[in-house]
Amino acid sequence: MLTVEKIGGTSMSQFGDCLNNIIKNSRTEENMYNRIFVVSAYNNVTNWLLEHKKTGESGVYAKFLHNEEYETALDELCNKLLEINKTFESIGLDLEEASKFLKHRIKQAKTYLSSMHKVLASGYVEKSNLYLAAREILASLGEAHSAWNTVNILNNNHINATFIDLCGFNDNEPLTIDERIHKAFQEIDFSKTLCIATGYTKGTEGIMRAFDRGYSEVTFSKIAVDVHADEAVIHKEFHLSSADPNIVGIEKSIPVGRTNFIIADQLADVGMEYSEYIE
Repeated sequence: MLTVEKIGGTSMSQFGDCLNNIIKNSRTEENMYNRIFVVSAYNNVTNWLLEHKKTGESGVYAKFLHNEEYETALDELCNKLLEINKTFESIGLDLEEASKFLKHRIKQAKTYLSSMHKVLASGYVEKSNLYLAAREILASLGEAHSAWNTVNILNNNHINATFIDLCGFNDNEPLTIDERIHKAFQEIDFSKTLCIATGYTKGTEGIMRAFDRGYSEVTFSKIAVDVHADEAVIHKEFHLSSADPNIVGIEKSIPVGRTNFIIADQLADVGMEYSEYIE
């Protein structure tokens, strides 16, 4: 049975628990595989890259948008991500290799953004499309970071894992989101490796243009459809609850448990993320 599973950012930040309770979970080598994991960026990383999802506090994107020191902001972000990496050394992350990947990817992002900045300065192009492209580039960094780390940790724990980089940093193919996903998975034997896919997918239509910060759920669902998954699972840090435990406290938040698609859809219409919690 092939499953596609998504792990949210708060859970990814406690990856030791994910490793033991979700990925390993007392599984034997025989039933370890036939699973694809779609991972979000670590907690707060996308907020730092774009803007805080709830407070609106500016991130690196605002620096680029207002022609400020976005390269310096990216360097500062890189240092924060390197500190995050250190928290995973005890469970198998190779810090030297992880640092090398992260710094190279951020260097690539700087090159793309610098080129865009020069084109914007020429005054010959319509700005909004380039701003949206910059937003996509920045958003992708978080998922590339967490997905690469995950593969490295798994391989160092003697679990065969494959990095499915859907960010498209190393190619200029004009693929749609669906085409990129299909190409990435068509040659893989799922019975022999755990696939770790970035929650961000590059596509000609621009995944953030249509879905903005909800893009990782879109990637998750499109992968499940493409590979004809038998089951799709979203692992969340909280159940659907009467209130946000981060705001009111766990003791004052009552788990709802199960709901239906109609209620979840209505909640999503007023800005809730509860549609992700359906069991």
